[in-house]
Amino acid sequence: MADNLQKTKIAIFRQKEIRKVIYKNEWWFSVVDVVGALTDSTNARDYWFKMKIRVKSEDGIELSTVCRQLKLRAPDGKLRMTDCSNTEGIFRIIQSIPSPKAEPFKRWLAKVGYERVQEIEDPELAQKRARAIYKSKGYPDNWIERRMRGIAIQEELTDEWKKHDVKLSKEYEILTAEISKATFGLTPSEYKKIKGIKRQNLRDHMNDLELLFSQLGEAATTEITRVENPRGFKENRKTSYRGGRIAGIARERLEKETGKSVVSSKNYKSLK
Repeated sequence: MADNLQKTKIAIFRQKEIRKVIYKNEWWFSVVDVVGALTDSTNARDYWFKMKIRVKSEDGIELSTVCRQLKLRAPDGKLRMTDCSNTEGIFRIIQSIPSPKAEPFKRWLAKVGYERVQEIEDPELAQKRARAIYKSKGYPDNWIERRMRGIAIQEELTDEWKKHDVKLSKEYEILTAEISKATFGLTPSEYKKIKGIKRQNLRDHMNDLELLFSQLGEAATTEITRVENPRGFKENRKTSYRGGRIAGIARERLEKETGKSVVSSKNYKSLK
């Protein structure tokens, strides 16, 4: 997947969420989240704004030069441009934050960065860590295996879209929503409302059948894309609907046979 299309991940430092994203094969962290974790400020964004002014006036250093605006998932669920910095830049920023948490945070940051290096050298480590996280949250083994397979299928699809001239992150979101709508009759945002979740990953709240039909829709889209070679967003949007519709027809047939809806309001708490 292209650098600007990476999904927002969440890391945890002492029960504080730190959003991060892969950019040019390394982790970039939300500066505001780091500031909030180290200062316990009620307004981390304002603290960061004033901090940049203070450091520039005292040391003549422009902290913005170690940052880059990248899209991260905001609390409202939307992707927004956010000040981010890599491990080296974050080390420089926290030098200007008087906090007893600075040293533990440095060790935590170094560990997170090292894990990324390991994952680049051995991609299987990323899967192992993901499995361990799901296991620690109480998910059953069979669900974890299906979820991991779903991630692989999703990555195959986004790789195909990239090869077929889909370039913008917004286009990827629309195509994914197109498959979901054709498969379940719901966009991801509509699906989240049914499950009572907001910023969480929808698929982490799906049961086995929901995951299965998601995989079918995306695998079908991948296969059609490879065979028909659509170019650009508009052509791929039509292909995405057709791939999702294959899963949608199968879902409708199953619901007719069982008299039960595949779409469930149960979320992670119910799946544990």
